[in-house]
Amino acid sequence: MTTVIGLTGSIATGKSTVSNMFKDLNIPVIDADQLSRDVVKPGEPAYQKIVEAFGSRVLQNDGTLDRKKLGSIVFSDGEKRKELNGIVHPEVRKEMIRRRDHFVDEKYPAVVLDIPLLYESELTHYVERVLVVYVDEATQLERLTNRDQSTEEEAMQRIKSQIPISEKADRADAVIDNRGTIEESLQQLRDILHEWEVV
Repeated sequence: MTTVIGLTGSIATGKSTVSNMFKDLNIPVIDADQLSRDVVKPGEPAYQKIVEAFGSRVLQNDGTLDRKKLGSIVFSDGEKRKELNGIVHPEVRKEMIRRRDHFVDEKYPAVVLDIPLLYESELTHYVERVLVVYVDEATQLERLTNRDQSTEEEAMQRIKSQIPISEKADRADAVIDNRGTIEESLQQLRDILHEWEVV
């Protein structure tokens, strides 16, 4: 029996760090962010639809998407964000399900669906267990401003565009408190996987 784990968090909670821990434990990870980059490459159906919807202003000189420019358009406009998500998400989901089912068919002990917006996109039915990577909002804000050199206002806008991390933690099957050391987070992960009888 393959345990399908949904891994989520919020911006700057350290979900990527935990995602890498799964890989180090030889548990396959299907990364929704990576898939969302793959499905918008030139030649893919989503790419064409984005250019039709947003125009060539969102393209770089080499014809690939300018993700930063596209991001600045959709972060400040809910309707545009909805439009972009309506193009990208169905393609990502199709590919995610295909890969998930492959690992289930191959009888892996577990497979991880790394989905930043698991709750926002209402995709919990894709997984059996949800693991949330948590830090408090003050830590989120500090990490985000340091990481992206963004202003506090910009960082807050991005944090507020997602369901509060405390609410996600309340809804999860398990939570990793990622405010400590990497070793502490890894130990929490091992304990959770042991409890779920994955390792």
